[in-house]
Amino acid sequence: MQAYSHYTAFRADMPHEGVLRLTLCHPERLNSLDKIGHQEIADVWRQIHRDAEVRSVLLCAEGRAFSAGGDFSLVEELSEDFRARVRVWHEARELVHNILDCEKPIVSAIQGPAVGAGLVAALLADISVASKTAKIVDGHTRLGVAAGDHAAIIWPILCGIAKAKYYLLLCEPMTGEEAERIGLVSMVTEPDELQERALEIACRLAKGAPTAIRWTKHSLNNWMRSAGPMMDASLALEMLGFSGPEVKEGLAALRERREPVFGKPASE
Repeated sequence: MQAYSHYTAFRADMPHEGVLRLTLCHPERLNSLDKIGHQEIADVWRQIHRDAEVRSVLLCAEGRAFSAGGDFSLVEELSEDFRARVRVWHEARELVHNILDCEKPIVSAIQGPAVGAGLVAALLADISVASKTAKIVDGHTRLGVAAGDHAAIIWPILCGIAKAKYYLLLCEPMTGEEAERIGLVSMVTEPDELQERALEIACRLAKGAPTAIRWTKHSLNNWMRSAGPMMDASLALEMLGFSGPEVKEGLAALRERREPVFGKPASE
């Protein structure tokens, strides 16, 4: 679609009338998001909100992974550049609010590893469908920064505070089956049925009463909007962490494929 052809992190098509499909399209790097892609996945929802031809959205990915999160160059930039932290603070905040405020219902289809900003979009979708073999993990604390942006508000709402603390504090990965069991995603499917099932749901939404569906989404999303100050605080703490020593060790450990070894906390 010409209106969305300038995006580089994903491609857009309309497989059925009214259904806009966004496909993360860099399987060679597990659909990780670079500096440009991180901005794009935050911005696109405002365009969709205004697009009269779109009645529902399907967010999916090409290849074996949904998204491997931000690439190492982006993490390194955040650890070294104050202006980059300010920029990404705005982008991460906009990603959450733009999805919440996009009036079109969003369906996500999650397969393989799902991390970072891609996972944010997938979990904030109105209906999330995961493959049984998906591997969902919020890796912030292993990287050496607080689990900010969406995690502080959406995880406790979806799966409860006890489960949210367990998975966020430990960076414990979970399968799609486990995510569905604890309520983090809407439903789970066999891997070979994922795309078909998610598209079917998006088509049903596109054929439904548009105003009723959009106003229902808007009303329910007030649960997340009411936690806006909590998200701002958690996101600010995440960005503060990028200026500290723990992220240096976290990034080195990821690059060297080893467990990180962290020292004493900054408060001691």
